[in-house]
Amino acid sequence: MTATSRAIAVTGLGMITPAGGDGATTWEGVRRGLATAHRDTQLKGMPVDFSCRVPESADPAARIGRKSWRMPRFARLAVAAAREAVADAGLDPATWDGTRVAVVIGSGLAGVAHLEEQTLRLHQSGPERVSALLVPQLISNTAAGEVSLDLGARGPSMATETACASGATAVAVARDLLLAGTCDIAVAGGTDAAVTPVVTTGFHQLGALSGRRDDPASASRPFAADRDGFVIAEGSGVLVLERAEDAEARGRRSYADLVGVGQTSDAHHPTAPAPDGRGAEAALRTALADAGLAPSDVDHVNAHGTSTPKNDEVEAAVIARVLPHGPSVTSAKGVLGHTLGAAGAIEAALTALTLRHGVVPPIANLASTAFPLDCVIGAERRQAVRVAASHSFGFGGHNVVLVFTAGRAS
Repeated sequence: MTATSRAIAVTGLGMITPAGGDGATTWEGVRRGLATAHRDTQLKGMPVDFSCRVPESADPAARIGRKSWRMPRFARLAVAAAREAVADAGLDPATWDGTRVAVVIGSGLAGVAHLEEQTLRLHQSGPERVSALLVPQLISNTAAGEVSLDLGARGPSMATETACASGATAVAVARDLLLAGTCDIAVAGGTDAAVTPVVTTGFHQLGALSGRRDDPASASRPFAADRDGFVIAEGSGVLVLERAEDAEARGRRSYADLVGVGQTSDAHHPTAPAPDGRGAEAALRTALADAGLAPSDVDHVNAHGTSTPKNDEVEAAVIARVLPHGPSVTSAKGVLGHTLGAAGAIEAALTALTLRHGVVPPIANLASTAFPLDCVIGAERRQAVRVAASHSFGFGGHNVVLVFTAGRAS
């Protein structure tokens, strides 16, 4: 196959994030660089007591309706985002051939919030008070299963688990299913809702979280010299993917085309990135080779950019080494915090929007950077982006890079 015939069109987007309950609101918040971190009453008394949560006004349960009672929050977020993405793609689950629709949803911590709640209930009230839904609300494939049920998608349905790269891995797997002819439509993305006292404290104990309790809104600052960790967040991002020729045949304009994927492992450490960035670099080079593109073709990088000291240093070195011509760089985590397993999908969606609109959002809370990168600072930048790379990295040494090109008009 040629690179052109392997192109996968992004025809629909759905997001529910701390910046808003849909894709348009999230895009506006990220473009404006409005940080969403705030004091969190559910974390009161914890070493870190702030987070980025989906606004109460965007509660997915209200949109899903009666059947939301059985879903854990991470699945509710995914169902809400998937519904939006499918509608945005101009598709109707009532009329499509569900046997040709695949669902791939990644999650880093799945139903850990429900497990935490039920563990407390067990110790406080006894075993008879433990929910019969504990297991189905805990397991990581629940979000994919609920999306499949909600949409009547009867093709392959699966979950990906590569920590904070899970959402990007889901998009990569969906791409492969489409290229293999296993499905004609793929609903792919990531979701997480793990802002709990135990999980937040666990990340704090690892030294991964920012400690800026006096000013939470300024805590997430990717690529800043004084960054001190990420802000934990929740959310979901879902993309509808189709083979480019199929999208064109039904007259759909794509936001962007997914043309290259690179996936590698550091094989270095359970949580820390390889200091030399060899795995991340290999993922980026592999994605570009898969797309039939040269490093010099890249106009923009949507960085993983967690705001942690090690990750940003390693990622900045990789970008500077592989892309020395200086493409624009952004990271949405300054606004949204780190949505864990959802991050890669949300950021892939934002990258597609950058390609569609020619706008690169700024990195919130970044006034200057010590790294040799062209970080977008202060305000959004108008830029005609033709090729963009979206980076996602996860605990366990997982590296995923997605390369997109500008979409095709209908």
